[in-house]
Amino acid sequence: MFEHMVLLKFKPDVSIAEQEDAVRRAQNFKGEIPGIVDLSAGINVTEEIEHTQGFTLGIRVTFENQQACREYIQHPLHQNLLQSIGPFVDGIIVIDYPFAAS
Repeated sequence: MFEHMVLLKFKPDVSIAEQEDAVRRAQNFKGEIPGIVDLSAGINVTEEIEHTQGFTLGIRVTFENQQACREYIQHPLHQNLLQSIGPFVDGIIVIDYPFAAS
């Protein structure tokens, strides 16, 4: 298995509705992009605001393997989301790692 996590920092003028649209679009990847085992996406609601560094949206995608993640990165649905939200994003963090399923 292979985990792909993304944190997004949106520009201050991006509305919650626009962020929620990005969440919905990311959630639609499951069942549409091959190799995805599990996916969750949501707007950050932590009360530990001193640790957010302005990151407001998180996406976690579990893939069958690293190759499936590579193919996801190039998939048209993923690329369309990146193109549409790119101008609204102020920062991004990506973490990828393999893990053994329990």
